Amino acid sequence: MKEASSLSTSPHRRNGQSASLLGIALFSLLAACKPPPTDADLARDMPAAAPSFASDPLPSPETEGAVWALSPQAERRIIYGVPGEPALIALECIEDTGELPSLQITRLSPADEGAGALLALVGNGHIGRIAVDARDVGGRDFWQGDLQAAATQWEPLTGPRQLTVTVPGAGMVTVNPSTIPGELIEACRTGEPLVLTPAEETDVEEADVEEDANEENPETESSPSP
Repeated sequence: MKEASSLSTSPHRRNGQSASLLGIALFSLLAACKPPPTDADLARDMPAAAPSFASDPLPSPETEGAVWALSPQAERRIIYGVPGEPALIALECIEDTGELPSLQITRLSPADEGAGALLALVGNGHIGRIAVDARDVGGRDFWQGDLQAAATQWEPLTGPRQLTVTVPGAGMVTVNPSTIPGELIEACRTGEPLVLTPAEETDVEEADVEEDANEENPETESSPSP
């Protein structure tokens, strides 16, 4: 009886062993057909890296003798720089129909395409941070940002004392004491015209961007306004 039982189960055992061997053989065959991972596979599976902006940081410009002046390009636009030299900063009141008035600040320093940063205004007992990005101005990219004229971020510019304007990578601009930016901001907020007294009017060159911007010479950082 034992021998009969052994004989009756042996075909099942043989079938199980055959199935196991067949599975191993198929697995080995598939493994042999599939190539091993490569660096290309790893690179394909990794998320795309964020773009980097590797331009060398520019030094802070010299601002001894720098002043604010009316821009010849717009009625409510002022520029800051050393008389006879290209401007460093521009501030303009923007009034669109049906919209609250806003102020636009431009740091006239080369910016990498697609870059963004926070422009910091520090002085007169206030700190203001304004989002700026690289915008095309006369065919070149400069730091520019807009904010409603009523925003408190503009307060550093409303006082008569010295302040600083800083954009990462574009250096720090020291703004000498003046009431002119405060007068522009007040005029923009109230809708009144901007009128400067003759003593406040100065001559700052607002040169052509294409001809006078000097990106190759960071020592001067003398980017003209649009």
